[in-house]
Amino acid sequence: MSGNAKITLSLLVAILVGLTVLFVVVRNTEDGAGQAAAERLVRPESHRLTSASDAQVTVVEFLDYECPSCGAAYPGVEQLRAEYAGRITYVVRNFPLSSHANAENAARAAEAAARQDRFEEMYRRLFETQQSWGGKQESQQAMFEEHARAVGLDLDRFRADVADPAVAERIRVDREDGIAVGVQGTPTFFVNGERFEGQPTYAGLRAAVDAALTK
Repeated sequence: MSGNAKITLSLLVAILVGLTVLFVVVRNTEDGAGQAAAERLVRPESHRLTSASDAQVTVVEFLDYECPSCGAAYPGVEQLRAEYAGRITYVVRNFPLSSHANAENAARAAEAAARQDRFEEMYRRLFETQQSWGGKQESQQAMFEEHARAVGLDLDRFRADVADPAVAERIRVDREDGIAVGVQGTPTFFVNGERFEGQPTYAGLRAAVDAALTK
């Protein structure tokens, strides 16, 4: 083999090795980014309204309890949860918007209720009564306390938990996770880590869930 041929072969081998290393680095980077995004979508402590033993399909909703669009989506979400009970895991994350005066306090009320194992009950009441408190500029804390009484919470403990900095921190983490995965408004849904781009209706969400179940 001539000297030029040896040099050419060496260069080709070096290029091949370099491309292989680049592919591995890119693949590992993509896998790492995907894992990081998955961890941002669902944390171990995230609220799961329904759970599936096979973990085949997970739906995550970033929501604002005062958001009219979230309120409009709520009946379809509840229908979906009922129909697919035991078949999908449904996770809700806080994403209160600064444009809604009582969204943060509503999220705190839900988190405080969770500390007394009444998260789902408060979640339901906040949405089912949204039209009576949403859109108001004055504090609706008195109404949230009425909800706390209605679902059987210890009111003194509820008030203390609403004011607990750890509750505010949990909401902050949810919001920051949402921003990290591209949430800009509410409601925003993810199905098995993929952002749902359709209309947040029962039919739209059901189609996405059915597609995920068949994969």
